[in-house]
Amino acid sequence: MAMSASGVPSHAPEALLRSPQETTALDWPRLAEHLARQGHALDLGAVPRQFRGGLGNLNFLVTMDGRACVLRRPPFGAVPIGANDMAREHRVLSRLWKAWPLAPRSLYYTSDVAVIGAHFLIMEYCPGLVIGAQLPAGVDPLAAGPTLSSMLVSVLASLHAVDPAEVGLDDFGKPAGFLVRTTSGWTRRGEAVAGERDRRLIGELAGWLSGCVPPEQPATLLHSDFKLDNVVLDPQTLGVRAVLDWDMSTRGDPLYDLATLLSYWAEPSDPETMRRLRQMPTATAGFHSRAQAMATYASLTGRDLSNFHFYRVLALFKLGIVFLQLHARFRSGATSDAQFADFGDVGHGLLEFAHAVMRGTAD
Repeated sequence: MAMSASGVPSHAPEALLRSPQETTALDWPRLAEHLARQGHALDLGAVPRQFRGGLGNLNFLVTMDGRACVLRRPPFGAVPIGANDMAREHRVLSRLWKAWPLAPRSLYYTSDVAVIGAHFLIMEYCPGLVIGAQLPAGVDPLAAGPTLSSMLVSVLASLHAVDPAEVGLDDFGKPAGFLVRTTSGWTRRGEAVAGERDRRLIGELAGWLSGCVPPEQPATLLHSDFKLDNVVLDPQTLGVRAVLDWDMSTRGDPLYDLATLLSYWAEPSDPETMRRLRQMPTATAGFHSRAQAMATYASLTGRDLSNFHFYRVLALFKLGIVFLQLHARFRSGATSDAQFADFGDVGHGLLEFAHAVMRGTAD
């Protein structure tokens, strides 16, 4: 692997892509014909390649109108209501870049499922370093940890400072009653996929959440799944280039966004399920704690976090159900990806962790 002068690996696109043989087959000629009718040129001489990684949407590197782009479509099989929403993502990314440069620009969207089997969007490609469960070899965690920790919180705070009206998103989402609706929505989704061992946990968590909904903070734009592997970094400086994966974005209580980030933010003392989650390398020495991240966010935004316990439980509750949904896709045969086989246990463990946080025996 090539290394930059700063010792951070320089990731070539090839390392991020599946081989042509591994790339999920779509009807590329039909897509080219469709785009041509809309005034766009898809270059089929540059063979579309699917990006590795990801647990939901399918992402392909394509060349349209002479530039590298990413085509995004939902996964195959049944999709939970409100998930993998390409129309929502296109609406945000066709506008947000005008006020928030970290948002990539969406260039095209269609709801016509006859083209490639699902609605899809095409957005600009933002090359760079993406960090998942582990820091790349050669990166010093004691140096990178504080930088990445501060970056994540400051980027989220800057998103929450955007005026939705400035980019024509002042009518986006349904912010009134956001927390009540979010709690009931995830409860319904959990009940739809829960096995016998999860039903009691979901019932107790849902009952507690429903009984202590705090007054909502003034609504802001929300990413709704903000975490490190949705951030594209400069490989040399670790500076932020772009924030990806906006298909669940909305307007609502900004503390829900912060709690979602912290639901992925593992610490060394966390239960085993947080290590099995394998989302961010924050349990590594050098990274800030969740408490430090909360303090940074409060300092940057001036928001009151005194009711954050509710948001913390809600975000872990949601994340546990997300992994139960992913495991349900595996059980139904919608995906054969072997890593999904373990997600039922991960989801159950996250619900147990949420229950412990609810009781005050964990944080």
